[in-house]
Amino acid sequence: MTKAYVLVVDDEPDIRELVREILEDEGYEVTTAESAGAARRVLQERPPQLVLLDIWMPGEDGISLLKEWAQAGACPFPVVMISGHGTVETAVEATRHGAIDFVEKPLSMGKLLATVEQALKAPAAEPAAAPVSVIEPVGRSAVMRGLREQAERLAATDSWVLITGEPGSGRKCLGRYIHGLSGRRAGPLVEVAAGTLAGESAAVELFGQERDGQIVPGRLEAAAGGTLILDGAADLDAGAQTRLASAIEAGRFQRVGGAAQIPLDVRMIAVTRYDLAAEARAGRFRQDLAYALSVIPLAVPPLREHAEDIPELVAFHVDRLVETEQLGYRRFTVAAQNRLRNHHWQGNVQELHNLVQRLLVLGDGVDIEVGEVEEAIAQRPPDRLGGDWPQALDLPLREAREHFERAYLQKQLQRAEGSVAQLARLAGMERTHLYRKLRALGIDPRDAGETGGGRP
Repeated sequence: MTKAYVLVVDDEPDIRELVREILEDEGYEVTTAESAGAARRVLQERPPQLVLLDIWMPGEDGISLLKEWAQAGACPFPVVMISGHGTVETAVEATRHGAIDFVEKPLSMGKLLATVEQALKAPAAEPAAAPVSVIEPVGRSAVMRGLREQAERLAATDSWVLITGEPGSGRKCLGRYIHGLSGRRAGPLVEVAAGTLAGESAAVELFGQERDGQIVPGRLEAAAGGTLILDGAADLDAGAQTRLASAIEAGRFQRVGGAAQIPLDVRMIAVTRYDLAAEARAGRFRQDLAYALSVIPLAVPPLREHAEDIPELVAFHVDRLVETEQLGYRRFTVAAQNRLRNHHWQGNVQELHNLVQRLLVLGDGVDIEVGEVEEAIAQRPPDRLGGDWPQALDLPLREAREHFERAYLQKQLQRAEGSVAQLARLAGMERTHLYRKLRALGIDPRDAGETGGGRP
């Protein structure tokens, strides 16, 4: 008895015939197509119950064909993608447009049959409401290869992850990468900045609220079935820490003002520049919450520890800026790239991105020579706070504001000779709020005599 009617779309004749033979031996009815156009002709004659679709084909690729099928809403049949060299971004895009699984080349008979059987049981996936920006960490150095391998192993589990590293090193990018590889990739990815949460508003933001019969879901509820990235985890308000620790221990939570028990169904990826265990020992963070968030620690290296990746990173950022912001293409000469490799990148990959963007926007000519790079690195117009304001002007408003606040408080802290009480008077801030702000900005009062002003 025939099990189901399957369409196999692949430009490689050997692959098409191999899949046909495997499926027909198991009782499936199979039709093949060598291109997007051939697949359309088959669909006009008879819609299949399942499509196995190659991503990379001459002419029109499989993702474009999948988008076409999904234009009217949910894809009318389950689609399993076939790929020998796909990326995480490709996988996420295919899932967003309705693909429900992937089969990798070279094909495994057992994996293929199990995937087909499972796909026929499942309803066709609906496109996600919003795309998730997932970028594979760039670099061929041993340290970056090791980081990707660790991330890929972690993605295969549902364990909670603590990502540490210096600001600008790509911590959130790594968190998105793990989500994009994980079994939760079809679920939502929600990001929340812990430093912005304080008092009762923190509870509402995280857990939601019920008032006058109206329900406002919080971030934990919005991330159900997916991943929540808690950015700046060490800066979480003490009250929010207590509520979150209780929710984790119970495995459920209540909305503010509500009585319903809501299951805690998220994968938490905490991101911070600090050592949470050290913060807990110093009494600045709940120990039980630090343990809960630190199930699997993952450290992102600073750019200076993999400077050999800078040419590849430069090429990546140039291509991305040209594509996403329609900037004119420019090429860094070898001498210019070598100068970048020997620069001390205090702001890490984010600082490199900002410099590349500035050179594409402000420079002339196709080639970027070493002299132009020197000028961009040395650019320091006079200002009373001594901050790198050209770089700050390249940042989003919130980050630019943090840049100013950090420079301002560092300057006032020097005037106060490291005294937080005196700093509170100079800045006109309540001391408890000031301590929270200093920690959120990475300023240690003990470093008052230094210009760096932050902890690693």
